[in-house]
Amino acid sequence: MHVLSESITPLTQKKMKCSILILWLGIIISSCNGPQVPDARNIKDSANSLLTGADQLYFDSTSFESLLKEHKFDSGTTKQLQSFYKCRNYMFAWFTKDGISDITRIFWNLHENYIHDFVDTAATFRKVHQDISQELSNTGRSSLQKKTIAELELTSHFFVYVQNAYAGRGNPTAMQWFIPRKKLDPVALLNSFIARKGKNTDEWEPVNTLYKRLKKELLHYGELAKSGGFGTIRPNQRHNYKPGDSSVTIKQIRQRIQALGNKNVIDTSQVYSEDLLLPIKSLQRSFGLREDGIITPALIKELNVPVNVRISQMLLNLERMRWLPAEADSEFIAANIPEFRLHVFEGEKKVFSIDIVVGQAAHNTVIFADKLKYVVFSPYWNVPPSIVRKEILPAMRRNSNYLARNNMEQKGTAGGLPIIRQKPGGANALGKVKFIFPNSYNIYFHDTPSKALF
Repeated sequence: MHVLSESITPLTQKKMKCSILILWLGIIISSCNGPQVPDARNIKDSANSLLTGADQLYFDSTSFESLLKEHKFDSGTTKQLQSFYKCRNYMFAWFTKDGISDITRIFWNLHENYIHDFVDTAATFRKVHQDISQELSNTGRSSLQKKTIAELELTSHFFVYVQNAYAGRGNPTAMQWFIPRKKLDPVALLNSFIARKGKNTDEWEPVNTLYKRLKKELLHYGELAKSGGFGTIRPNQRHNYKPGDSSVTIKQIRQRIQALGNKNVIDTSQVYSEDLLLPIKSLQRSFGLREDGIITPALIKELNVPVNVRISQMLLNLERMRWLPAEADSEFIAANIPEFRLHVFEGEKKVFSIDIVVGQAAHNTVIFADKLKYVVFSPYWNVPPSIVRKEILPAMRRNSNYLARNNMEQKGTAGGLPIIRQKPGGANALGKVKFIFPNSYNIYFHDTPSKALF
């Protein structure tokens, strides 16, 4: 590929992208395929709307629609129920003739854990919980009619669960976040869950790796909250602590690091010894502080944030992570705006990180997610008219050589203003490389790979 000034080159598409697309098409085409079950219509009717065969239960297909209308499901849920049971020849998913299936218990445990871990009372529907709890405690003794009702309720509840737990409940656009909301297919997820027999749910959950890591921290902090949370670290008169220093404060910090789960710090000495240096730097990195190993009031302030506040922050960020794709592309860029850092990943491995310059309160950096489309080497900077009017024209009046000195040129006029652009070069405001996304939000690299402008 030839690199030309202001040349825009589409990124090379990888064959793997095509392979992934073909795979997804295969999944869609075969979504109704699987173990063949007997046609429910050929099995003797043993209840008004319920059929039995071998050890399985089936809906009578001719009365199935009447059941849906009777229970007044909304149109979206009705379509999902129709699609799911039609693919199964109307065979029950959660119950057998002997009672509740093992997969029902696995899902209900997953569901109850979600409500407990995320305090999501919206996922609790009283009637469904009463019915399912009763079924769980009276296995095999409920009437066929109650099993029929519980079957439909549990399936519709599964659809609500996956939407809340894995797609998120918030609205990104309400927060002016330009992140495409992840779309889930609840029917396909239920088919997948059943095909797996409820096993390996961690692999089945449609969330990304970063979500899973933060969820583990949430569970850990939940245990810390149960045990009473943190005490307050009270610094002595000294403001900073360096390796070799000794203080009661350092002992308290050691205890805090141990409580956070770092098993490499095992003693409770008051001395800032070598074993404490890496954990301190790790904390500084996680809090977005300078990684110099010096214990400062800023670090102690972060360590003193109450557990419940950290849990609230995690819950908010987990909600945001639900909006993102379950699996990221093999290569992706993540800009952590509060940290002023950009991270480049290849799969789950972080290749490198650089400092970034972000917008201020009056000119916020846009929050978005998209695919990188073009790369511009040695870009021109087309100066916005507002800057031309307020800054460039006054400077040109003061100094007739202003444009030449700043590597700029005039390309015409528009609306009574000169059209000014800055030529490529080391002093160019956009930097050396410009990455362009389809939604027009760009990243500009200045001294690659040390700093970028957002």
